[in-house]
Amino acid sequence: MILIADCGSTKIDWCVADYSVSNNPIVKRFETCGMNAVLLTPEEMRERISQEMLPQLDTDLANKITDVYFYGAGCISPAVCGNVADAIRHSLPNAKVEVATDLLGAARALCGRRRGVACILGTGSNSCYYDGEKIARNVSPLGYILGDEGSGAVLGKLLVGNVLKGQLPDDLCEAFLKQYDLDNLSIIDRVYRKPQPNRFLASLSPFIKQNIDRPEMHQMAVEAFRAFFKRNLDNYKTEAPEGCKANFIGSIAHHYRDVLSEAAKDSGWEIGIIEKSPMDGLIEYHRNF
Repeated sequence: MILIADCGSTKIDWCVADYSVSNNPIVKRFETCGMNAVLLTPEEMRERISQEMLPQLDTDLANKITDVYFYGAGCISPAVCGNVADAIRHSLPNAKVEVATDLLGAARALCGRRRGVACILGTGSNSCYYDGEKIARNVSPLGYILGDEGSGAVLGKLLVGNVLKGQLPDDLCEAFLKQYDLDNLSIIDRVYRKPQPNRFLASLSPFIKQNIDRPEMHQMAVEAFRAFFKRNLDNYKTEAPEGCKANFIGSIAHHYRDVLSEAAKDSGWEIGIIEKSPMDGLIEYHRNF
């Protein structure tokens, strides 16, 4: 049996799979609190996994797990990946553990063993050209201040900026502030003084989707997605084979698929697969690993 994990900062999706069962390999799926490996000490990671993941597995099931494939936010260096692997082995000492970035998880889920462009559009954004085995090229996302085009955080940033600068019709500004119980000062406080402003900004982005029939909201979203294609995916055109499609994982891609497809067409790209979560694709990928 194998254990697959898709780890984000908010939650971790886990799946125990047994591929000796031909029809349905899924033994158990569950969620635990998320973690970013860069922000936690090895001791904190060991404690979190032993207290949250291990209780979801009875002793017999835990003993049957031979391999763990962990795809995580913040798993950006061999040292960090080693710390995560050690934390998992602390709870599952007999398992072989592979730790990789959430971007590789997205690429494997979307492309399998085929070449392609894989993208993440959620709270943040990321992308790569995947050669069927590894990430061959990655344009750094740079975070929501310098990059993360098309992400929930950047959509939220554009929205509140336009609200505070009076660039939207009065009725939209008033409806936004009322819906989220905000005013100018509270927005400034949340963005500049409180922790995790990217999550706060991303939490506001649904307002754009709720009002996407308004020209101002539609234009805002289209321009954000066009920037994602221009500043990220256009860099892969020299490597990507002709006709290569852009594939997406993430809640923003899932909920804005129509606007994303419009921006893709404007930018000379064609959309391939859009999935909210990579887990189903990862289960299929590891079936033939």
